[in-house]
Amino acid sequence: VCQPCVPNGRATKLCPGSVFVPGAQPSVGNALSLEIKTSPKVRAFVGEQVLLKCSFKSSSPITESLLVDWTYRPLSGGHMEPIFHYQSVPHPTTAGKFKDRISWVGNVANGDASIAIQSPELSDNGTFICSVKNPPDVYHNIPQTLLLVTERGKLTSAALLSILVFLPSALVVILLLVRMGRKFRVLKEKGKCGYKKSSIEVSDEPEHTDTGCCGGKIKEWCLNCVVSASWSLTQFGCSKKVLRTAGRVS
Repeated sequence: VCQPCVPNGRATKLCPGSVFVPGAQPSVGNALSLEIKTSPKVRAFVGEQVLLKCSFKSSSPITESLLVDWTYRPLSGGHMEPIFHYQSVPHPTTAGKFKDRISWVGNVANGDASIAIQSPELSDNGTFICSVKNPPDVYHNIPQTLLLVTERGKLTSAALLSILVFLPSALVVILLLVRMGRKFRVLKEKGKCGYKKSSIEVSDEPEHTDTGCCGGKIKEWCLNCVVSASWSLTQFGCSKKVLRTAGRVS
């Protein structure tokens, strides 16, 4: 089924596989001498600019006669509505729902005929068609772009509740891990100075507490030295007494 459009202010018919130009007779030799590519589907969010891409390749050099037309048909159906025209300079529509909301972002010298829609609305959902003519190349495919505008997802109450529960729990776990790490380091430092009996061990010997670590060991060594010296003196005294007794007997 042919789709109506209004290029250059005159109503014509756009049929699949070709573009009708008044006064021009289609032929097999020049069919599809110009190729157009667009995105089949474009998603956008309400209030956020959306780009409708359109690129083309022509077998003829780009001239000032090149024309670009964008048309729109609502998702609910209806007639095609012209929303943008380009010939040397851009001419956005000055009426209708897209008034002051269409901007030219293309560059015909690079084969780019893209436009942008400012502040898209839910009612903008529909089909967009990009048409390019570069005489004598006027026959081309008719690609369509389906625009789907939706509202950006908001944080649900369930997600908010999950965050409020997860964050405090994670904070408590982190604090416990930090506290356990500090306690482990303290016990490790104490273990370097000496062994301390566990509170569940049973022993008849009094528990030795090393308050000074190395200082306690020095005291222990000194005490051993004193004991050893006293023992040596005692032995020496006994030996001298024996010798005296032996001398008297002899």
